[in-house]
Amino acid sequence: MAAPRILLLESIHSVADELLEAEGFLVERMDASLKEDGLCARLPGVQVLGIRSKTQVSRKVLDAADSLIAVGAFCIGTNQVALEHATLRGVAVFNAPFSNTRSVAEMVLAEIVVLSRHLGDRASEMHQGVWRKVATGSREVRGKTLGVVGYGHIGSQVSILAEDLGMRVVFHDIAAKLPLGNSRPLKTLDLLLEESDFVTLHVPETPQTRLLIGAAQLSRMKKGACLINASRGTVVDLDALAQALRDGRLDGAAIDVYPDEPEVSSAKGFKTPLQGLPNVIMTPHIGGSTLEAQEAIGREVSATLSRFFRTGATVGSVNFPPVDLPQTPGTWRVINVHHNVPGVLRDLNRIISDHDANIHAEVLSTHAAIGYVMMDLDSNVADEVVAHMRRLPSTISARTVLSAPGSTSDG
Repeated sequence: MAAPRILLLESIHSVADELLEAEGFLVERMDASLKEDGLCARLPGVQVLGIRSKTQVSRKVLDAADSLIAVGAFCIGTNQVALEHATLRGVAVFNAPFSNTRSVAEMVLAEIVVLSRHLGDRASEMHQGVWRKVATGSREVRGKTLGVVGYGHIGSQVSILAEDLGMRVVFHDIAAKLPLGNSRPLKTLDLLLEESDFVTLHVPETPQTRLLIGAAQLSRMKKGACLINASRGTVVDLDALAQALRDGRLDGAAIDVYPDEPEVSSAKGFKTPLQGLPNVIMTPHIGGSTLEAQEAIGREVSATLSRFFRTGATVGSVNFPPVDLPQTPGTWRVINVHHNVPGVLRDLNRIISDHDANIHAEVLSTHAAIGYVMMDLDSNVADEVVAHMRRLPSTISARTVLSAPGSTSDG
């Protein structure tokens, strides 16, 4: 059979090409993202799509993808994908929740030091020929308190590195988290804001985190404190932050993400209310943009995509139930994605029985919208079984999974 096609967009690290091609995939790549209509035109016949943060995988895009079974987000966030619609279309979505953790954490620690010493302003002045040797507002970070909002992979890593600098660390998370080192959990965001000299945000983009930090929250921060946001652009009210900086309420800020970001890396004319304010570090969403992180992301997502395509394993998917099953030699694997309604297993088992096959191993997992079934049959009737499964009203997609590269049948 023809090699499965994978389309990689947005200059995904070339290690992904190497790994996927070694697995027998036909890799097509583009350096830029694609607008909705352009993406719709490119997706027919593509089994797997690889993107980063700029490409929007909308409902229209998913409906235009006649062969798509998986989307790989070579980044942390997946809010650029219409996840609910992808689920109902039988498209599994994977991301890279761990690979750029260290890169973001290191940048946050660097920004804490830079803000504490006003190094950004001094460097800018020197570029303009101004020699301003002052100590006003310049402090050590040792002994200061860092407040971490969101104690996940990145937030906890920041916590560890900050303690190595001699900082005290407090954190707040909506879920119970095990404190690392000497960090202390605080019950409320307000308590964290009131206690911290530096506040760093590491939360996802959700309705609950939209404008999490506004005028009211900024007014609760210690006078002279600094705010760092390397999470999502919708989390902070930038107008309120700019006003707090102008009023002298805050001493500085470091912002890496914005509510509206240009779609191309060389865009000019970018505007934000923070421009021109003293002791403000602005970077163009580069927290995870290191060579090490991009290569690690390329490896991580490529591996999960390949495993899903070859074995059906959904571990690591953000929208499918987690399913994995070691495959026994001499069996034929069938995958079924279906609407989570009563009677599905009865219908599937009847199809197996009608083809005089025996189920060697089977696993089912469900969530509110869909069920995911993985079956290993002891007879080579997988193609026939899948054809009958696709006729069931409950079936979203069905396919066979074979061990040989390029020998999978999608549906």
